[in-house]
Amino acid sequence: MPAVTPDSASILSHGSSVAARSAFNRGNVFTLDTFSSKDFIVKDFVEALSDSAVPASRRSGSTARQAFDPKPLIRTFEHALSRLKTLSEDLETRENELSGLVRRAEAQHNQNIRSRERELEQAVHSFQRLERSLDGDADSGGNVAVRIGERLEELDRQRQRAQDVKFILQCWLEVSEKGDLSSLEDVRRLGGGDGKVRCAHIARQLLKISQRLDPASQAQTNGTKHANGVNGVDHGDESNGTSPKYKTREIIEKFLEMLEKDLLKQFDDFYRRQNFDGMRECAIALRDFNDGASVMGLFVNQHQFFIDRSQLITEELPGDTEVWNQSADPDAEPPAVEPTLRSLIDEVKVVMQEESFIIKRAFPFYEEVLARFLQRVFQQSVRLIVPPLVLRIFVMTSQIQQRLEMVLDKANSISSLTFLRSLQAAKIYIAALVDDLKAHGLTEHPDPVSSPTAAVLDQQLDDLFVPYFVGSSYIEREKKNLEELYTSLLFKFTIYHSRRRKIPTSYLGSLSARSKELISSARDVYIDRLDSADLPASQKAMLTRIAGLNSSSASSADTKADANIDVNDEDGQLSLPFTKRMLKWLAESVGRGLELAPTHETPKDVRELLHLLIANMGEIYLETSLDAANETAASLENTKSEPDLSYITDLRTSIAILHLM
Repeated sequence: MPAVTPDSASILSHGSSVAARSAFNRGNVFTLDTFSSKDFIVKDFVEALSDSAVPASRRSGSTARQAFDPKPLIRTFEHALSRLKTLSEDLETRENELSGLVRRAEAQHNQNIRSRERELEQAVHSFQRLERSLDGDADSGGNVAVRIGERLEELDRQRQRAQDVKFILQCWLEVSEKGDLSSLEDVRRLGGGDGKVRCAHIARQLLKISQRLDPASQAQTNGTKHANGVNGVDHGDESNGTSPKYKTREIIEKFLEMLEKDLLKQFDDFYRRQNFDGMRECAIALRDFNDGASVMGLFVNQHQFFIDRSQLITEELPGDTEVWNQSADPDAEPPAVEPTLRSLIDEVKVVMQEESFIIKRAFPFYEEVLARFLQRVFQQSVRLIVPPLVLRIFVMTSQIQQRLEMVLDKANSISSLTFLRSLQAAKIYIAALVDDLKAHGLTEHPDPVSSPTAAVLDQQLDDLFVPYFVGSSYIEREKKNLEELYTSLLFKFTIYHSRRRKIPTSYLGSLSARSKELISSARDVYIDRLDSADLPASQKAMLTRIAGLNSSSASSADTKADANIDVNDEDGQLSLPFTKRMLKWLAESVGRGLELAPTHETPKDVRELLHLLIANMGEIYLETSLDAANETAASLENTKSEPDLSYITDLRTSIAILHLM
């Protein structure tokens, strides 16, 4: 290593001082922002200070020939520490200032909190005083508030009335001087449901005004001429000296007609889209038109159930002929309700339960609509009179009534017994329908139906069967049917005993005269009935079968000439099976009467049926047999041969029949 000379040492000393000054200048270039940066790293900062303290010549390749001089680094770090101390003092000063500001802000915040607390307490106290005032003395508290509210409501109603009066006068001036109702038409178009209700109310008010202020228009509308002047000149209304230029009544009525048609069309559109709120708005507006008859008729008549059923109601009744003929057999069990009628009633039950939900939501006066719907289902014919604005009359024809009439007409063409059985089955099934609808509740579901609706259902059920129970028509049918069956069953018995040998007139012969007259009368009535043209062929076949006759012997000529009818001794004897059949037929008739006939008529009807049983079983059947036995015994009194006592065997059967009867 070369030795350092004095000259070279002085040069190095001068160079190091220059480098120290430059490092000092560079090392002092930092502020608080330098340390607040996210990228600040202490190691990098120290290295930067160190690099700034080393001269550029030492950082070059010739540094190996120079000796290490720590002075620049010492000075750089001393000045850096001095700068850091200055920054620390500045930072402490700023911190103290900020701490003072925070203390002053906290004090102000606490003061504000206390002030808000006092204000809240004052508000709570004020509210409590107001509440105590309202709940306290009636004259100074609650009643005052109530009177103020009522007064405000009254003022609002007066304001609304004033506005309505102003609008009505405006509309009247328009219709009387311009011949139109443009203002009212604007309300109709833009007012929605409430606007249409208001239009209907205002139009009716205008109609009343027209009747008072424009009598000439009303007279012309009624087809008369209002002439107060000479030669028929119309001087108008002399009460006010003026007459409207236009026929106000005609214009208003046309507007009402257009409004009603518009509402009905809108109601129908809402119904097809199942928009119940819209239907309700239209129903409220149409309530002013003939009490809502038009909207109720539209809803009921256009229901799909009635449209579909009206196409099926004219069809012939399907059914098995064998089933119908079996229903005419008195020994067979009564049939169930006719299938098509049962299907209709079942469908009515479902439709009523479903539609009652729609009626409840779509009509504010839903009980009236439900009553009309029930009438449409049950009654024979109900006419809904719609105002001339709609230009039609809704004629509602019953579904159940028509189908019931078809079933009963068909049953009557089979036999009288088939008619009675079908009537009983139909009433029981329809009464069950009424009970089910009451239990379901309809518009009151899940609660039972209301009292008015229950009354409507009961009335419809009664009206449905009124034609079949007028006066004594029902019990006469029962008596006629029972008498035909009894006469048929005892026909051969009566023929046999009418051919018995006539004994000389005596006291014993006079005793049997009455029974012989009954036999002859019953036989003649029965023969005439078989020859009647209005007797259905199936019923005639059933009666002849019960009588034990074949088709050839049941002809007109043979029945009148009863000598051609073959009878034997067995036909003239009493029969317990015959008696049981007669009692069974009676029991069916009595049971049917208990279910169908009015309650107050039941004792009298049953008494008449029992009299019929006594006349046939007691007098014609039992007494005739006893008279025959008596005559046989009388004829054997003077015989010299051994008497035939076989007639005594009928006495045991007679006693059994008497006990049964």
